[in-house]
Amino acid sequence: MPDAAAYGDAGRDTLGHIAERRGLRAPNLVRLGLANIRPLAGVAPAGAPEGAYGKAALLSPGKDTTAGHWEMAGIILERPFPTYPHGFPRDVIEKFEQAISRKTLGNYPASGTEVIKQLGEQHLRTGQPIVYTSADSVFQIAAHEDVTPVEELYRICQIARGLLQGEHRVGRVIARPFRGEPGAFVRTERRHDYAVEPPRPMLLDVLAEAGLQVIGVGKIPDIFLNRGITRSLAGKNNREALESTLTVIAESWRGLVFTNLVDFDMLYGHRLDVEGYGRAIEEVDTFIPTLLNALRPRDLLILTADHGCDPIGPSTDHSREYVPILACGPHVRRGVDLGARATLADIGQTIAENFGVTIPHGTSFLADIGWGA
Repeated sequence: MPDAAAYGDAGRDTLGHIAERRGLRAPNLVRLGLANIRPLAGVAPAGAPEGAYGKAALLSPGKDTTAGHWEMAGIILERPFPTYPHGFPRDVIEKFEQAISRKTLGNYPASGTEVIKQLGEQHLRTGQPIVYTSADSVFQIAAHEDVTPVEELYRICQIARGLLQGEHRVGRVIARPFRGEPGAFVRTERRHDYAVEPPRPMLLDVLAEAGLQVIGVGKIPDIFLNRGITRSLAGKNNREALESTLTVIAESWRGLVFTNLVDFDMLYGHRLDVEGYGRAIEEVDTFIPTLLNALRPRDLLILTADHGCDPIGPSTDHSREYVPILACGPHVRRGVDLGARATLADIGQTIAENFGVTIPHGTSFLADIGWGA
């Protein structure tokens, strides 16, 4: 994005760098129009894209998960959630330690896998939870499942969420359980996010209030604090999230299924794993035909992202980039160039218009893709 340098992200380019450094074989995403949005090294654009394609800017300040997902739902932040490049203030940590009746370890920005390598053994000896953050607005708490049972970890995260208000109202408190022995610690899939209450109105609220189903897959319910969610489905990794989505779209209902694919950031982007990131894109790509074949005549599938997470680095954090938009389905006008959208809220407004409701921000592209034509 034009303001990337202000976020320390000049030159970062998630898809572009993966294509350059590793190569990218994603024929199904390409035939929908992925390589028509912008040039990608070694990837020829589709001559006749089978979907509508474009890109969107994040209008809100920041580049975190909460800001991106909320903006899709029509929420534009006036100021970013607070971040802590030098760790949390001592008084914040002291209040948290007093509330949970134990000391903590860490309190600095770090990759989750690195921080448990650095402090995991000390955590096993002392029982003290590991607190860390990143360039995103997060207060993360890591604990070994044999030392701090997961339900106890969730409890102390809820305490942290209650304390982190006002000027320290971070976007998310995240429970990060792990297992294993020193030198071989691994994070488990029992992560849990504690977000802040989204302002009203937003897409999920207005859909649910209109009597529509709003099905959240993976961490979507956490990001929106379960607001507007009528049903939650598991999605602790990309495969499970895709399978949950496939299962639910085969059922009879009317509304929105909102799915987050967690592996791209968690396993690859934040770990600067170019090969893993590229492979994950290709694995999702192989699932695309199955999803498309499952769509009913009036179903619309929109593929997008909430931010970048360039695995080339130099930072392990999210990157301030345009995100792709691919819209496809039996009734979508093929080959439509949606251009550069001013905000991710355009996606939410498109969904809202389809159901005869509206949200505060965004310009619908429903008519552009020929919906109802």
